[in-house]
Amino acid sequence: MSDRAAAAGSRRRGDELERAILDAVWAELAEHGYDRLTMDGVAARARTSKPVLYRRWPNRVQLVIAALGRNAPDYQEPPDTGDLRTDLLQFLRSLLHRFDDLPMDAVHGLLVDIMRDPELRTVFRVGLTAQGPVDTLAAMMHRAAERGEIDPARLTPRVVALPLDLLRDTFLIEGDVPSDQVVTEILDEVVLPLLGAPTRP
Repeated sequence: MSDRAAAAGSRRRGDELERAILDAVWAELAEHGYDRLTMDGVAARARTSKPVLYRRWPNRVQLVIAALGRNAPDYQEPPDTGDLRTDLLQFLRSLLHRFDDLPMDAVHGLLVDIMRDPELRTVFRVGLTAQGPVDTLAAMMHRAAERGEIDPARLTPRVVALPLDLLRDTFLIEGDVPSDQVVTEILDEVVLPLLGAPTRP
């Protein structure tokens, strides 16, 4: 990176700089995939320096997780349509569609690294699931239970996390992001019946 580019990057601070860096991560993932993503490449695309990256993220996995988190649905304000099936469909589809502009090898590479490195698994779990999609599912399901739509006695931690578990397993086995049809089948054939929701015609 040229001195001029480094100077331009160094003038940015806070949220502006972070947005530029995470935009660069997403662009590098889309163009090169996870295996070929480097801190050098991200720094060059964001017009900043590697020390700036390392001050915020100690390695590329945490950098990628930050980019994934930034592109995640809003966990704090999940859908609230008054119907659990509609809420779950909207939320799970938005969760999956954030990968639409990434090649599958980028997603696969990240998952392989996470599965083989216990420390990275911990980073991933804390970064993307704490106060994240599982808690959001729980909030929507408990809201539905208060409406009398499902049986509250069935809301165990494993049942709450089941939609995400099934979608993850589908992705790992089939090698592609589950389609909207797969999301619908998982809800209608497994999750909602398990929760005691009325059968759809």
